[in-house]
Amino acid sequence: MDNDKIQSKVINWFPGHMAKAKREISEKIKLVDIVFELKDARIPYASTNPLIDEIIGNKPRLVLLNKSDLADKIVTKDWINYYKEKNILALDIDSISGFNIKNIIPYAKRALKDVFEKRKQKGIKNESIKAMILGIPNVGKSTLINKLAKRHATSVGDRPGVTKTESWIKIDDNLTLLDTPGVLWPKFEDEMVGIKLAMSGSIKDEILDLNNLAIESLKYMKENYPNLLKSRYNLDILDDDLYILLDEIGKKRGYLMSGGIVDRSRTERAIINELRSKKIGEMSYEKPKREN
Repeated sequence: MDNDKIQSKVINWFPGHMAKAKREISEKIKLVDIVFELKDARIPYASTNPLIDEIIGNKPRLVLLNKSDLADKIVTKDWINYYKEKNILALDIDSISGFNIKNIIPYAKRALKDVFEKRKQKGIKNESIKAMILGIPNVGKSTLINKLAKRHATSVGDRPGVTKTESWIKIDDNLTLLDTPGVLWPKFEDEMVGIKLAMSGSIKDEILDLNNLAIESLKYMKENYPNLLKSRYNLDILDDDLYILLDEIGKKRGYLMSGGIVDRSRTERAIINELRSKKIGEMSYEKPKREN
């Protein structure tokens, strides 16, 4: 994928509220006890703002690996262990089905054990939590908040960047959330970050080169999940030429134009949609990188 093309177009996607949000988050972080850092379970690195550590500082955090139903469960378990090695609690969740949502407050209390102990020493028995929820656009913040609140507490959309302003939302007597606009950096540090975000659906399709995205997706699946790819498209072998592989999938699906020519545009769209919706299978696009 042409990285310069992605960067030039994505920069136009960052209106003024993005920069404003970062300033407001930095100002308001002192008002909360803990930060819920929401990531896409398939791409924990790519779905993290590189300035997040700077913004959070020493504030307790709980990493929530959302959309875990779409991810490779073995890889997700490795991510949880990876964060544990860094003394960070992590929980795999799904904000749509509600998987593990009930464990968020207990996990938050574990992360705040020292804070609650200091409160007790001061004679304060209150264990209510004020949390800030942070995450890049389209990672599922609004859906998670609505699931926690068991009501329509904030706007939800299938477009990145639906949340525009921050707001306090009372979940129950144990938890009050500070919702914030998604923050995403204005340029990608390497090409693969953009590709992984695009594969997961975190970038608007209007600014993508779908041909390149489909080819990159096929390449990744061929190298990491070949059996899922074969099974979904009834393929006996996976051709080394990714364009031949693309055409084979188009033929299997009957996506043909006059003269028997494969409709590549339709085939590319099908592959990308099925990749994102788990129809091909549960996949993760990143694995933890550990220092030796």
